[in-house]
Amino acid sequence: QVRLVESGGGLVQAGGSLRLSCVASRMAFRPNVMGWYRQAPGKQRELVASIGRDGTLDYADSVKGRFTISRDNGKNTVYLQMNSLNREDTAVYYCYAQSFGVPYWGQGTQVTVSS
Repeated sequence: QVRLVESGGGLVQAGGSLRLSCVASRMAFRPNVMGWYRQAPGKQRELVASIGRDGTLDYADSVKGRFTISRDNGKNTVYLQMNSLNREDTAVYYCYAQSFGVPYWGQGTQVTVSS
């Protein structure tokens, strides 16, 4: 069983930064894609950013230029550096991984941006 364990969420003022981390519990796990989704209250879960094992990147338009996703394949870890945060970034952030078409999700970490 693969578990995705997130860390790094919290409360930050608008304009501040946070860094999220997510590690897959099983080292033999080799996901093709890792990434982050988020879900704000009353809204659908949406893709924030993803990164392929080959480094292919994808970002939501709303975070381009502010967020940076990266991964360490040797550590089975994906990171999300979030800069210039605003209140619209407030949400639960979920780590995501996909391997052979099977999706895996973390438990979620709360990010709250105050004005």
